[in-house]
Formats: sequence, structure tokens, C-alpha cells
Amino acid sequence: MDLAMVRDFRETLRHLERQVGLQLKDDTECCGVTLAQCHIIVEIGNAGETSVIDLATILGLDTSTLSRHINGMVKVGLVNRILNPKDRRYVSITLTEQGQKIYQSIEDICNSKYARVFEFIPREKHKQVLECFNLLVHAITEAKALEGDLRCCGNDPREKDREEVSHVR
Repeated sequence: MDLAMVRDFRETLRHLERQVGLQLKDDTECCGVTLAQCHIIVEIGNAGETSVIDLATILGLDTSTLSRHINGMVKVGLVNRILNPKDRRYVSITLTEQGQKIYQSIEDICNSKYARVFEFIPREKHKQVLECFNLLVHAITEAKALEGDLRCCGNDPREKDREEVSHVR
């Protein structure tokens, strides 16, 4: 692939990441949660009930990092931990009533804002845009699986505690 094309691709992704990141930050601030909590709430809300292991996989976090986030969210009344009476090693995670209200607010706000974004894309291109994003997510996932975590400037991203969840959902 042409190096100029790769650079343009990277630049476009950086612009997209900044725009989406700023939008997500604005969307979550009005709900009184952090961006990481927003991602966790949305994924639990979408699933209805999940486990820490499944949620960590979806969010691309290790279970210890996610458990710390979940512990904090339990303390403030956003999330429930439910022990399985048959297997105490398995813990289900659900949203509390307060967590469910925040989930619905986030969904309503994001649906409204992204519907507005779609208004600036020709209707006949909507499906194509979605297909391209799905293709991009798949390609990034596949490349990461083949290459592992590429280190920027020799830094191991696993050494750093991840406070924020990836902007891409």
C-alpha cells in the first residue's frame, strides 16, 4: 500500500477519534458519569446481564481493571453484582434502576446526536457508511490479533493502567 495513503488513513482516523471522543465526553458529562463508566453502562444495558469476563472481552480490558471500575460503580449505585448460587465463582453484572436511567439517557442522547450526523450524509450512502465502519472495525481487530499490541516508541500499553475505555464502540 502507498505510504501517502497510509498517512492519510491515519490522519483521518485521528480526526475521527478526536471528534467522536469529544462527542462522547460531552454526552456522558451531562449524565454524571465518566467516559469509561459510559462504555460499561452501555454494554451492560445492551446485554441486560453479563459477566465481568464477557464484559472485559467486549471492552478490551483486563478483568482486574474492569473489576475496579465495577466496584466503584457498585458503590455509587449504578451496577449490581449478583452471585450465582450454583457457582459462586460466576458473578452476573446488571444495571441498578439508577444505572438503567442513565443508560436510557445515554441511548436517547446518542441516538439523537448520531441521527443528526446522518442528516449530513446522503440517504443513499447510509448503508455504505455503516458497512465501511464495520469493515474498519473488523480489519483493526484482525490486524491486532495477528500483530498483538504494537508498541509506540517502545512503550508496552499493558504496563499502563487503562482509565479510559477505547473510544470506538
